[in-house]
Amino acid sequence: MAAGDDDDMLRLVAVIDHQRRELDRIRAGAAEQSVVAMARGVLMERLGLSSAEAASQLAGLAAATGVSLAEMAAAVLSPDAPDVTSDVHRPGSGEPEKARKPGFGPPWAEAAAELAADGAELAGTVAGQVPLGAAAVVLWLLEADGALALLGASGLSSGETSRWRHVPPQLDCPPQRVAKGAADLWWSAGRPEPDRAPVAGTPGGARAVLALRERNGELLGVMEASWPEPVAFTTEIRQRLAALAAGCARVVSTRLAHGDLAAAQPKPAVYTLLDGLADSVLVAQAIRDDAGQVTDFSIEHVSPGFRDLAGRDGSDLTGLTLIEAYPASVSGLGLFARARQVLADGVAQHVPGPLSAALATGLAVSDSGAGQAALADLRVAPFFDGVIFTWHREGLDGGLAALLDHAQRLGRLGGWEENLVTGTVRWTDSAFELFGLAPHPGAEIPLGDLHSYVMAADKPVVKRFRHNLPGQREALTATFRVVHPDDRSIRQIRVFAEPVADAAGQVVALRGAFQDVSAHYHTQVALAATRDQLADSEQRAAEEHLLALRLQQAIMPPDEEPVEAAGIDVAVRYRPVGEGHLVGGDWYDTLLLPSKDVLLVVGDVAGHGIDAVTGMVAARNSLRGLAITGAGPAELIRMLNGVMCDLTSGVVGTVVCGLYNPDTHVLRWARAGHLPPVMVRDGTATDLPLPGGVLLGMDPDASYEEATQLLRPGDSLLLFTDGLIERRGDSIVDVLKEFVATLGPEEMTAAAQADQVLANAVSDTEDDACLVVVRIR
Repeated sequence: MAAGDDDDMLRLVAVIDHQRRELDRIRAGAAEQSVVAMARGVLMERLGLSSAEAASQLAGLAAATGVSLAEMAAAVLSPDAPDVTSDVHRPGSGEPEKARKPGFGPPWAEAAAELAADGAELAGTVAGQVPLGAAAVVLWLLEADGALALLGASGLSSGETSRWRHVPPQLDCPPQRVAKGAADLWWSAGRPEPDRAPVAGTPGGARAVLALRERNGELLGVMEASWPEPVAFTTEIRQRLAALAAGCARVVSTRLAHGDLAAAQPKPAVYTLLDGLADSVLVAQAIRDDAGQVTDFSIEHVSPGFRDLAGRDGSDLTGLTLIEAYPASVSGLGLFARARQVLADGVAQHVPGPLSAALATGLAVSDSGAGQAALADLRVAPFFDGVIFTWHREGLDGGLAALLDHAQRLGRLGGWEENLVTGTVRWTDSAFELFGLAPHPGAEIPLGDLHSYVMAADKPVVKRFRHNLPGQREALTATFRVVHPDDRSIRQIRVFAEPVADAAGQVVALRGAFQDVSAHYHTQVALAATRDQLADSEQRAAEEHLLALRLQQAIMPPDEEPVEAAGIDVAVRYRPVGEGHLVGGDWYDTLLLPSKDVLLVVGDVAGHGIDAVTGMVAARNSLRGLAITGAGPAELIRMLNGVMCDLTSGVVGTVVCGLYNPDTHVLRWARAGHLPPVMVRDGTATDLPLPGGVLLGMDPDASYEEATQLLRPGDSLLLFTDGLIERRGDSIVDVLKEFVATLGPEEMTAAAQADQVLANAVSDTEDDACLVVVRIR
C-alpha cells in the first residue's frame, strides 16, 4: 500500500472499526442468548414444558410485563426475584405426559427444528421424523387472504417447489381443502378416482395432509407428507403423524413469534445463469456513505464452485465485505480497486493470465496442490450498483499445451506442418532444437529442401522419402543423419510424415514430427556388439560343457559294470544334473584290490564345469593309485588330502572311503567332510557313527579317524553324495534323518534297491548325485 494513499488508509480504518462493533454486538447477543437459554431451561424444569413451550411462555411473560426478553430471563434466573412462573398456565395439566407433549419424538429432533436456519431446513428435519420414510414433506403457512405460502419443502425438485410456492385459495387441492376446514386427509393409495385435484410430488403414492394449529386451535398452516408407494395408515401411524404435526406447529409458532424463521428464498435467476457460465463467480454490491461515495462492497453471492487463490470457498466469504475478505485489494490492481474503477466508468476489465501475477496485491496466493489447475483470466463487469468478478481454472489450452511441450522435450520430438498450397512451413520450438537452429519465422526447412541439411550418404533416402509421400497417401518414416552445429556431433533423426487431403481428395499439406533417435541408435549398436560377444561366450561354454561331459563319461562310463566279489552284490548309480546345467564333480569308484578287499568310494568335488570334472578325475585316479599301497581308509584319505593340497590348485571336496573284507565281513571306513554311509539291517535303516575328518584340500596336516562296522548277510550299505537328498532351506542333518526313515524293509537286489532309492530321493538343488549300494549275501 502506498504511504500517501489517505483514502485507502481511511477505508481500512473504517473496516476495522466496523469489525470491532460487529464483534461487540455478537458478544452481547451471545450473552443474551445464553441468559434466555438458561431461563428456558428453568421453565422446562419447573413447569414440565418442552423447549418450544418454554420459549413461548417466556415470551408471553415478557410481553405481559412490558420488559425485554433478556430482562425477563434474568428475572426468572434471579434467586431474590418473586416467582414469576406461579401463575403461568401449565399446558395439559392432569393429562398423561404422552398426551400433553406431542412433538418430534427424540429431543434432538425438536432441538434441530428449533435451530433450523429456514423453512427448507425445518421441512428436512420434519421429513426425518415421518414414519415409513416419506419421499417429500411440504410446509405451508396460511396467509390473511386464505392463500398458502410455502414455508419449506424437502424431497421436491426445484421446479416442483417453485410451482407450489404460492397456493391461491381458489385452487382446489389437498392442502387448500384442509386449510378451508376439511378434516385431515389420508390417501393410502394415491389420489382416488375420479378426483383430479393437483398434488405436489408423485400422484400415485400415499399422501397425508394435516392442519398445523396454534394451541388455541387457530389454523397456522398445513403439512403434507407423501410416499412413493401405497401405505396403510394404521391408528399408530396416524397418531404419530398427528403428534408430529402438533410439534411442528408449536415450533413454527414460537419461531414466527420471535421473527427468526422465514421461507427459504430462491437465488435470483441471474445468479443461476452466472454460476453455469463461469467456474468462480463473486457478486458484490456497493456500500456508499452519506455523500454517495463507495466505501466498500458487500459480497452478495458466491458460486458453488468458487475458489480464490487462498483456497477459500463461498462459506468462508459469506457475510463479509470485499475489503474484509481482501484487505490488501484497496490499492494497486487489487479486487477492490478494480471494482471501484469499473463501477465509476462502467467499462468492464479483463486481465488474462494467472491471478497470482495479475492480482499480486489483491489475493493471498496459496500453493496449488498436485493436479489442481491454476486460477486465471480475471473479468470484472458492472452489475447494477455493483460488480461481478469471474475467473476460472486454467484449462486445456494452457495446461495441456505446457504438458505437450514437456512431452516433446522429454521424447526429443519436434512437430512440423507444411502447406503445399501456400508454401507455409510451421515448426515447434523443439523441432528447431533438434537441428540446432534458432526458432524464428523463416528458419523452418521445407521438406523438399531437407536433403541439403543431411549427410551426403543419406541425401538419396530423404529425396526418395519426399517424392513418395504425396503419392503413397499414407504415413511414412525415414531416418537420416545431421551434424549438430553446436558440438559437431552426428545426430540420428527419424522423420514421420503423413499427407493431408482436402474434400476433393487432393493432397494440400504434409504434417509430421522429427525425433532424435541417436541414443536409441547407439544402444542398438552396443546391443549388437554385446550379442556377438554373448554368442562367442555361449559357444565357448557349450564346448567346455561338452568336453567336461565327455571327460566325466570317460572316467565313469554309464555302462560300466560294478566290481564283482564273493559274498557281495554291488550296484552303482549316477544321476546327472538336468539339461542346460553345468556338469558337477560327483564321482564314485568300486575296485577289487589285490588283497581281495573291496574298495568302495563316493566323492564330491566342489563346483561345476570343466574345473570340477578335472578335479574329480585327479581325485579318483590318485585314490586308485594310493589304494595299491595296502593302506587303510584313514591313511588313504590322508594321502589323498596331501595330493589335493600340494599337487592340485584350488580343488576342494568331500569323500567317504571304505574297505570291505569279504572273509571277515568287516567294513573299515573313513570320511573327509562327507555324509556317513547308511546301513539297512532287518528292515531298519541307520546312518553309521561319524569318524572325524575335514574336507579335502583344506589343511595339508589334517588327520582322519577310521571306524569299523561288522556286516551280516542281508545287510545293505548305501554310500551317496549330498546331491541325492539335499534341499534348499533345510538342515542336512534333518534331511538325512528323513532319508533314512524312508528306506523300506523290502528285501531286494542291490540294483533294485539302488533304482528305488534314486526314484524316491527328493532334492531341489539341481546338483548331480552318485549312489553306491552294497548288499551282503
